[in-house]
Amino acid sequence: MQDWLQIALRTLLAVVVLFVMTKLLGKRQVSQLSMFEYITGITIGSLAAYISLDLDANWYLGIVAIGVWVFVSFGIEFLQLKSKTVRDMTDGKARVMIKDGKILEDNLKKERISTDELMEQLRKKNVFIVADVEFAILEPSGEVDIMLKKENQPLTAKNLGIKVVGEHEPQAVIMDGIPMDESLSILGFNREWLNMELEKQGVAIENVFLGQVDSYGQLYVDLFDDKIQVPEPQKKATLYATLKKIEADLELFSLSTKEPIAKKMYEQCSKELMKVIRAVEPILIR
Repeated sequence: MQDWLQIALRTLLAVVVLFVMTKLLGKRQVSQLSMFEYITGITIGSLAAYISLDLDANWYLGIVAIGVWVFVSFGIEFLQLKSKTVRDMTDGKARVMIKDGKILEDNLKKERISTDELMEQLRKKNVFIVADVEFAILEPSGEVDIMLKKENQPLTAKNLGIKVVGEHEPQAVIMDGIPMDESLSILGFNREWLNMELEKQGVAIENVFLGQVDSYGQLYVDLFDDKIQVPEPQKKATLYATLKKIEADLELFSLSTKEPIAKKMYEQCSKELMKVIRAVEPILIR
């Protein structure tokens, strides 16, 4: 067999072996790899190159070596699942870099991180003042996770005492101009409903590159022709949000007033509005 053909066949074999072994080892981003996993990746890549190009040696020995590395990796992963000590040895430990708005210089030195590098990590999280940070932790992956002080955290519906309904995963109901019957069925819709929604937006289904339905039952479309502007439907979501805001305002008025008659009126109105919201929720939220 000619050398070039032999190398081509070995390279194809190496690609198949690498693909299979990588699938077995699982998916991780490069930034999430432990030191051992990083070394394993480099070694397996070098062995694959050996299988492809070394014509003088027994090429199948490279496959044996790759198999041993994968077996060892499986063993390490199994021990990591069973033992925190092993996890700490292979992945390392998280370390606190900032506590109560103060940088822990000793921990910076232990991790060999400069102040500039720490500030860069903070800026990536949109934090520019160290004093705003409750604590910051350097994860084993090398990423810094930050928790802001309570007064610097953004307001949420929970902080305001507003109850919100959880959103469901959007479903793709049109792809490349073709309706997805399974997704429509999951949402409780059919093609007739889909055609009606498209007609409201003045769009033909064959012109739709991607169509998605959110948890409010609203259809959003992306057309093949990006120059055509399609208004985003927000009627149901806006109506539901408005009703919830009014209900929250009534509760706030009830708590803030000192007049017994007004307090009772606000409470009654709030209860009645809540009944209305519960009645229309199945229509406004899907």
